[in-house]
Amino acid sequence: MSPSAAAPAPLDVFNAACGEVETLLCEEITGRVAAVRGLTVSAAGLPVPIGARCLVRTRRGAGLHAEVVGLQAGQALLSVFGDATGVAPDDPVVCIAGAPRVPVGFDLLGRVIDAQGAPLDGRPAPRLNVRYPLHATPPPALCRRPIDTPLGLGVRSIDALLTTGRGQRLGIFAGTGVGKSVLMGMICRHTQADVNVIALVGERGREVGDFIEHQLGAAGLARSVVVVCTSDEAPALRVRAGLHATAIAEYFRDQGLDVLLMMDSLTRLAMAQRQLGLSAGEPPTTKGYTPSVFALLPRLLERAGRTQRGSITGIYTVLVEGDDIDEPLADAVRGILDGHVWLARSLANRAHYPAVDVLSSISRVAPDVTSPEHQLAAQAVRRVLATWNDIEDLVNIGAYVPGANVDYDVAVRTRDEINAFLVQARDSSAPLDESLSRLLELAGKINATRNAAQSRPAAPQKPPQPRR
Repeated sequence: MSPSAAAPAPLDVFNAACGEVETLLCEEITGRVAAVRGLTVSAAGLPVPIGARCLVRTRRGAGLHAEVVGLQAGQALLSVFGDATGVAPDDPVVCIAGAPRVPVGFDLLGRVIDAQGAPLDGRPAPRLNVRYPLHATPPPALCRRPIDTPLGLGVRSIDALLTTGRGQRLGIFAGTGVGKSVLMGMICRHTQADVNVIALVGERGREVGDFIEHQLGAAGLARSVVVVCTSDEAPALRVRAGLHATAIAEYFRDQGLDVLLMMDSLTRLAMAQRQLGLSAGEPPTTKGYTPSVFALLPRLLERAGRTQRGSITGIYTVLVEGDDIDEPLADAVRGILDGHVWLARSLANRAHYPAVDVLSSISRVAPDVTSPEHQLAAQAVRRVLATWNDIEDLVNIGAYVPGANVDYDVAVRTRDEINAFLVQARDSSAPLDESLSRLLELAGKINATRNAAQSRPAAPQKPPQPRR
């Protein structure tokens, strides 16, 4: 189904409007500023729930938006969406939404918006008549359809050896400067998904325009929605950007589309939530992360998946410190996702792009979305890569003896062909069928090389030298 052919059903619009009515406030709820600590405002006399949207009216006449992130000693703790300069004691605080919802619709396609839905591309605001909850409940476990259909991402190394399914949640783990943004752009341009929803959370302002213009391109942007929140914006907005993008993806999923949700990066979203938790008085735990961080991760990630209507395939980048894939946040995320792709700096240093370390990566749904022939071919390639890792030092120092071990001989003779298969220019597309065809051809060459090596006589062993 193409995005242009789909449209929200009238009943869905009516039900969404009914849900919006339930969140409306019957009367104005107002409190007063009692204290300000950094970006956190304490408001007295404001009986509102956590997650409520408020407006702090300063004496300068400006309104400062904020979100309730905690309750303490009878006061509401609000995290402001901007600079708290100008907020004074006893400034009025007005609740404007009890349960935050975001406007969604097909007019968002091809647009770049901020965490609050305002356009950033210089074009008029999109016309949106439907609102979705910002903090939606993940689909029930028994209402999810099984993941049994592959989704081509257009990246040969992933499609062939780490095949992704429609509705899977996949993590891209890497250090800084290893090629995450380039890989994201390749996937957005070449994926088989109907719609891309891209959340750039905590990104450097300079790289936002570069990603949209060079990595995503005009063709990729035409079927994408980009939600941007740069690193200089408030922590509450950075968390909201991830939630906003997920709500948009849920809308397109409910229209029967296959949605690709990409979030760069989940680490910066977790850091923003850590700032909110610390400002609300939460105790720091592992590496300073607060309990609310580890509570937010499953609630957010479980919202992706495949339902009776459509699917959300989630791809989340995780920025690891010091290239340590076992750090606490990365370990927690890896336990929730359905697979992970590790980008190795050693491969990037050799100009091997995309720098996917196949042996350190896994797709847990690959056996469910691939044929037995595909699985055997992938296993043959992985076996050769594992063998080469074992003998690379022997080959480099000249200690490798041809004919002494069949597996070693196969790895030495086929390594260059495997590397040529895994390397892909960022502008080239690799359809899923083409990647599978090349994988089967490569596996056939590996098996032929193995048979030829087994038919040769064994290399003579050197007699041991007597000790002097």
